[in-house]
Amino acid sequence: MAAMLMRVFTAFGPPKVEKKNDAIRFGILGAAQIAPLALITPALSHPDVIVQAVAARDYARASAFARKHNIPDVRTSYDEILEDPKIDAVLVPLPNSLHFEWAVRAIRAGKHVLLEKPSTSNATEAEILFNLPELSQPNAPVLLEAFHNRFHPVVHKFRSFITPADVVHVHTDSMVPWLMLDKDNIGFNYKLAGGSIMMLGTYNFGVIRLIFDDNPWTKFRFPNGGIAEASTTMRGPILWKPSEARVTHKEVAVDDKSLPETQEKLRTRIVTLHGFIHAVIWHRIDVKDTFVVRNKGDRMPIKTWTESKSYKAYSYKEAGGEFANLPGEDWWMSYRYQLEEFVNRVKGRSTQFWVEGKDSWDQMRMIDMAYEKSGLGLRPTSAFR
Repeated sequence: MAAMLMRVFTAFGPPKVEKKNDAIRFGILGAAQIAPLALITPALSHPDVIVQAVAARDYARASAFARKHNIPDVRTSYDEILEDPKIDAVLVPLPNSLHFEWAVRAIRAGKHVLLEKPSTSNATEAEILFNLPELSQPNAPVLLEAFHNRFHPVVHKFRSFITPADVVHVHTDSMVPWLMLDKDNIGFNYKLAGGSIMMLGTYNFGVIRLIFDDNPWTKFRFPNGGIAEASTTMRGPILWKPSEARVTHKEVAVDDKSLPETQEKLRTRIVTLHGFIHAVIWHRIDVKDTFVVRNKGDRMPIKTWTESKSYKAYSYKEAGGEFANLPGEDWWMSYRYQLEEFVNRVKGRSTQFWVEGKDSWDQMRMIDMAYEKSGLGLRPTSAFR
């Protein structure tokens, strides 16, 4: 418990580091509640990042936000940030319905863009955004949908136990207690492209697609025939339950040289990741393997047993194996791991993990499928071009 408290305390109050002369200077479009978590706090411990400016529709609100978070400059408009040659990159944490327009404006202004998820209101916008001609030019701006949890070491450790072709079923859960969001929250506003799937369920869809390493374009089934469930609510019970992804594999043969030729060994694997969204607080990977040795002829079981083991990976060093030498500390939030890779991409360095534009577009296609199937309809498309 003491280790967890220290880790979380440091994550939300990280050590400040000296900034480099060529640090990336960020502007924030909107004094959004997510901005401290998504950028301001992670930037404190990154020598290559300076949060330089913020703008909001209400100048007084932007000023108060800047004072609270020690942001040097307050601008009168989003355009003023985009027109500033000293600003290298922007965070776009605006309501979902404005993501497309301001991401496009920023890219056309030559700014790198860290774009809050979901990337857009629907797949139509995503297709346009991630195929902008400006993104295919030499020295093009970097555009990243901020799917922060996908950068945390535990997600990659979790995937190392999974064989996508053998997955038959995935169940995912995520929730936010109802006390945390009132009914008037913009996250529920249809006109602003709100909704539980947009705000929270997109995490479920994202981890499902990572598990299968594919998309469910045919009757909501993945190409290997596997199916998945996504249960999510932003009006959950008061007692918070960590997000969960449970993966069931089909029975497969396991090589065992100690067995006679008349027998075979089979394994069924279930892998569960508890805490796939905010892993820095707490997470655990459970791997449960059920084995059976049986006669090949009559297929009668001779012996059955179960082996279970749990893992954690707050840092890549702790994840071990192929990940052991990647940078990170156990107190790094997924947002901090994400910022590390964003900076690497902007600086022209190699990146270990990324969310490609096609991936973000496919993510919105899956969300659209769910809204169409449910009869709730797609979120409105922006008229901006």
